[in-house]
Amino acid sequence: MITRNFSCSYAFAIFALLSVALSTGCKTSPDETYNDWKVYGGSNANIKYSSLSQIDTSNVSKLEVAWVYHSEQGDSTRFGPIESNAIIIDSTLYGVSPKMKLFALDAATGKEKWVFDPADSVQNKRWRRTSVNMNRGVAYWQENDDRRIIFTVGPIAFAVNAITGKLVSSFGEEGGIDLSKGLGRDEKKMSITPTSPVAVFKNLFILSGLAGDETPGHIRAFDIKTGEQKWIFHTIPWPSEPGYETWEDSTAYRHMGSTNSWSGFSLDEKRGILFAGTGNPTNDFYGGQRRGDGLYGNCVLAIDAATGRLIWHYQIVRHDVWDMDLSTPPVCVTLKRDGKKNRRGGANHQNRLYICF
Repeated sequence: MITRNFSCSYAFAIFALLSVALSTGCKTSPDETYNDWKVYGGSNANIKYSSLSQIDTSNVSKLEVAWVYHSEQGDSTRFGPIESNAIIIDSTLYGVSPKMKLFALDAATGKEKWVFDPADSVQNKRWRRTSVNMNRGVAYWQENDDRRIIFTVGPIAFAVNAITGKLVSSFGEEGGIDLSKGLGRDEKKMSITPTSPVAVFKNLFILSGLAGDETPGHIRAFDIKTGEQKWIFHTIPWPSEPGYETWEDSTAYRHMGSTNSWSGFSLDEKRGILFAGTGNPTNDFYGGQRRGDGLYGNCVLAIDAATGRLIWHYQIVRHDVWDMDLSTPPVCVTLKRDGKKNRRGGANHQNRLYICF
């Protein structure tokens, strides 16, 4: 029901509801509460869990449709699948339609507040819209009265005012930035399409994304106010960087592609650690032109979110020729050891377990 005719969108309302209700079987630390859905997947820890208990197995069968939102105005020629996990900020629901329109709704009534259409030349004078029709979610950032939704369509990252639905003109060039730039290669040959939402850390947003065969899936951070690129982590290492020696082809960093975190990130915000799972380098099923272990393909990465410095990595598959991408970011779980939060630290520290499925 969700993958067919999602524009008709009582499926959308049910999806937003079930993504919260069905996750209540998970366990979390008693010191933490999860009673909102401001981040893709429920939290930066990527645990997809809610502490809310109003809906459970005893009453879910009695639920009735409260409202319906037709994201494409019921136009049967524009039906299509949607993969976007909605977020809710101050009773406003933000999601993306099958035709890549960013919309804001009153979460209680389903009433539309605004729609940003990247294909509308009036709303979006500077940036063209590509043919990519997939978006898994958006990210929210706020500083005082400045509230923004970071939203990607094809190779463009937009900053949209969360209250008005208008592009933030001071961001990048008239509200957007071209992600094909800044990768250290000929931008005209780059094919980069982030389909998972960016991670937000302080005044940075961090992304990788779906990458073409000759486009590296480097992980990058941008200033959320200006759009300026602040750091880059080369998932295909450059000379003098750790991991460069794992490629027999010494020129791999110039032409090899993918090795990307297409599924997004999780974040230990307290410690400032970004976690990513990467896919394999180009080509998916043939490794004759990329001999060696090929770091950082098929890796769990822990990266300093402020600087892009690698903290540690673990390669799940060396020299992958089976397309065994890590298809989800790690899940961050708090554990107690010997009944204590941390045997070495004080009450402000906890041991963390990072699980990758």
